[in-house]
Amino acid sequence: MSRLDRLMRPKSIAVLGAGWALNVIEQCRKMGFSGQVWPVHPTKGEIGGLKAYASLADLPGVPDATFIGVNRFATIDVVAQLSAMGAGGAICFASGWTEAGEPELQAKLVAAAGDMPILGPNCYGVINYLDGALLWPDQHGGVPVSSGVALVSQSSNIVINLGMQKRGLPVAYVACLGNAAVVGLAELAGAVLDDPRVTALGLYVEGIDDAPAFATLAEKARALGKGIALIKSGKTDLSQKAAASHTASLAGGGAASSAFLRQIGVAEVNSPSELIETLKIFHVHGTGLGSRICSLSCSGGEAGLVADLAAPFGIDFPSVPAPIRDRLGEILGPIVAIANPLDYHTFIWGDGPRTTDVFTTMLSGYDAGLYIIDMPRGDRCDPSAYQPAFDAIVAAQANTGKPAFPVASMPENFDEAYAAKLLSQGVCVLMGLETALAAIKAAQIPAGAVGWRPLPALAPRETRLLSEAEGKALLAANGIAVPKSATAPTLAGVTAAAKGLTAPFALKGLGFSHKTEAGAVRLGLSTLEGQAEMVGAAGYLVEEMVTGAVAEILVGLQRDPIYGVTLTLGMGGVTAEVLADTVTVILPASPDEILTALRRLRLWPLLDGYRGRPKADMAALADLAVQLGALMASDNSLEEIEINPVLVRQNGAVAVDALIRRV
Repeated sequence: MSRLDRLMRPKSIAVLGAGWALNVIEQCRKMGFSGQVWPVHPTKGEIGGLKAYASLADLPGVPDATFIGVNRFATIDVVAQLSAMGAGGAICFASGWTEAGEPELQAKLVAAAGDMPILGPNCYGVINYLDGALLWPDQHGGVPVSSGVALVSQSSNIVINLGMQKRGLPVAYVACLGNAAVVGLAELAGAVLDDPRVTALGLYVEGIDDAPAFATLAEKARALGKGIALIKSGKTDLSQKAAASHTASLAGGGAASSAFLRQIGVAEVNSPSELIETLKIFHVHGTGLGSRICSLSCSGGEAGLVADLAAPFGIDFPSVPAPIRDRLGEILGPIVAIANPLDYHTFIWGDGPRTTDVFTTMLSGYDAGLYIIDMPRGDRCDPSAYQPAFDAIVAAQANTGKPAFPVASMPENFDEAYAAKLLSQGVCVLMGLETALAAIKAAQIPAGAVGWRPLPALAPRETRLLSEAEGKALLAANGIAVPKSATAPTLAGVTAAAKGLTAPFALKGLGFSHKTEAGAVRLGLSTLEGQAEMVGAAGYLVEEMVTGAVAEILVGLQRDPIYGVTLTLGMGGVTAEVLADTVTVILPASPDEILTALRRLRLWPLLDGYRGRPKADMAALADLAVQLGALMASDNSLEEIEINPVLVRQNGAVAVDALIRRV
């Protein structure tokens, strides 16, 4: 039982603040709330036709939930009184706290709440469409439902807009976090997931406050068979970019949050429309949508459009299996070219049995099917001729047990009421072709590994940059292959120290973050004799050149204040930032997980033997990354390790450059 049960599913509601109280009362009345609603006002005898009580002490009972619509200073006193009464929880509507530069005032509110949960402050409230309980001071777009998805947001306006959707999505809860002073994202989301009538969870997130708790939430949702879809804002913020490394800039733009969500099995989407459509899939079909997709339409133009729009999402359409191709040929005749996407022409239009046969036969060979069908507008046209096609879609899903998605190429080309009718039959209509494809891809998110949690996050701290010689020594001591080398404070000294090394040599000046830009790297030297001094060098490092490299790979690990430790991998060398071809993983990660991530690189084929090129030993690179992760996990003084590049050969990988920061 969650401590939020009384607040989210109240039997009694108290409301404070004359105007806001009236709105809450009216919304509860419209939704048919069967519990008690108690207005509280010091001078009014009634509000909204209900008896008003002069104070909380005068209430006939202890409220399960309270909407506090008074100013911020009075809010603190009200919260203290409610907590002392043993109330179930409260919505703190007023603004003017931490978000307005008043953290001390918010701290007083938290202290006043004690053990009582509050949502907010600066919070719009909660709507429970299942029980008709609305602690909500405004209009909304929902209706009573017996089951549906929950929408939880760190922005009140965003969730208000989501609640106004006309796409046939049944919504069970709408809840806002506000400043999340007491109840955080994972706790609130978990409270609505606990309701067996909730089928999926949609989130608008500005920041994840507790990554391990959120990973636990995602695992819980998967165990319940409930998908989570999420919009993460602020992904273009590069304010934490560190000038010392490539990793910080290449792993910016939300790469860490996206990697975290991917690893815990949360579907990340980019827009409210994509969120709604993905939630519809989860609501009807649950999680684990397969990747073998077919598409059917009665137009070659639509078939081509589907194929073109699907490509950027990484959705392809596997060819039609021979038995299915033969059967479709029998039904459709020789004129129709059997392919996927399938243009079945209009020969069968209006013929219910033949259409059902085609739709069922095609779907039987795939995990799910898209049926492109835009309804005629009902105010000017007669949509009745489309009914046999819709009946055939419903039958295809029933006959195969596989998801059959009617897809309108434009969202306005489908009637909300009819979408809701099909939804009641277990058929999920997707509105907007490109949005539908994004939702299909999002719903294919694999489940996160059971028990996986990120490494502990550390607060930012002052660090120092190790010299490359110090960094290489640290790597070698932890089993990472590095070139044979020698160091000295002077050029003459390093020339003498290099007597035991085999040419060709790499000569590097120490004390530079980016040696290439400083002119502090000289490669392919047959001798060190006669070399000029490097201006500004704090010493010198000479190494044996690594030969036989197939690829240059950047491997970067850095502490993240939310997600623990990030691992960035990509095409490296001096062109790393120009190529900007990287993937990010949150540690810990296994070698197989790292290899899976590497295969998402655009230039992966160049590493995997493209057109007869030698294959790079990427398994050795993955093992190296795991070793570095273990080093970071075991030594909290390390803040960042960047190796650019790791030279990957056909057998083995060698770290030839190292930038390491530690406390």
